[in-house]
Amino acid sequence: MRRPTVVLSLTCVLFSILCSDALARPGWKRDLDNIVRNKPVGVSVRNQGKSLYTFSAKGKRIPASNQKLLLSMALLDRMDPGERLATSARGRQVRSGILKGNLYIVGRGDPTVSSGGSFAKSLPLKPTYIGRLAKKIKSAGVRRIGGRVVGVRNYFARDWWASGWQSFYPSSEVALPVALNINGNTNNGRHIGDPERRLAKSLTKRLRSMGVRVGGKARTGKGTPDYARNVVAQVRSSPLATILRYMNRTSSNFFAEVLGKVLAVQRSGPPGMIAKGGRGIQAWASRYNVRVRAYDSSGLSSSNRVSPKGMTKLLGVAHNRSWGERLRNGLATGGQGTLEDRLHGVPIRAKTGTLSGVSTLSGWVRLKRAGSWGEFSIMSRGMSKPKAVNLEDRIVRFLKKRAR
Repeated sequence: MRRPTVVLSLTCVLFSILCSDALARPGWKRDLDNIVRNKPVGVSVRNQGKSLYTFSAKGKRIPASNQKLLLSMALLDRMDPGERLATSARGRQVRSGILKGNLYIVGRGDPTVSSGGSFAKSLPLKPTYIGRLAKKIKSAGVRRIGGRVVGVRNYFARDWWASGWQSFYPSSEVALPVALNINGNTNNGRHIGDPERRLAKSLTKRLRSMGVRVGGKARTGKGTPDYARNVVAQVRSSPLATILRYMNRTSSNFFAEVLGKVLAVQRSGPPGMIAKGGRGIQAWASRYNVRVRAYDSSGLSSSNRVSPKGMTKLLGVAHNRSWGERLRNGLATGGQGTLEDRLHGVPIRAKTGTLSGVSTLSGWVRLKRAGSWGEFSIMSRGMSKPKAVNLEDRIVRFLKKRAR
């Protein structure tokens, strides 16, 4: 007859424990709980190596263009931020002003190569001008090229697809990512399929205008013959960190997939491929015990997955790296880049992400009470973009003032 009394007593004890735990939870966390409760969102916040706050943060979510942030970290952990991507002209030794045979143009994944015009003007960084390469070729003593100018195609594969992409992405969302690019691989706003030939043609025209005779029409080739490995002239891109800054602030899918192929080659050798770039991101994350599914580098794939908790853990890794500050400073702050209409005056450095029904925001926010930068990741699915943005901004402003 005493059993109901015992059960009631245990229930009261458990209720008391739950109530005391709730009361012990800092007030700012309870207030943040109220903001995110019943929302289809995952939130993770870390500071100085410790987790400050989580809400549905362990589940894997679609990162959208937060994938570019993962790419940036994986690249910077393998390459120096100051490294520059080369574009070189190769052929036989120049003798008496004559280069016998073809002049081969070899790219290494510089997405900023330009012949001038609107593409060059749109870049807030110094592009790699074809004209500069032409001047260097002439300065190397070349007065006549016996053969043609050949755009080489073998360093990257010419793949233009990833698992989880919509069929229209190659025509509207991302230009063909190859090793030898020109003007963002677009022409009059349309994506092109022959950037190597167009670059060779543009360089031929420049050389001829400078008085260098070229024997034939420009074309493309699969590789450089053994007899033509001599570097006649070479130009280099802006530093890698500068290119990543542009990619992240504008969320350039083209830059991301080109640089993803750079990561692929750095990790496993040529040819660089979109899928191999994704595997490079996965491999880097796994070094820090974070499981990521990555099929591309731009975040266009709806099959990509990472948890908010995993994202902030990796941002914490970046914070402690020598390149971490450069990465953070390269991300958009309020009123800048993809945050142009948001979070004005808020000390934030973050990457946005958008796919159909998906919105993400990850990076760093300055925590006033802690007096330091805190890592955060907010990932939602199932809300309209305006509602998701409103929630993200509300969370970030809250963290800035209250988190500690």
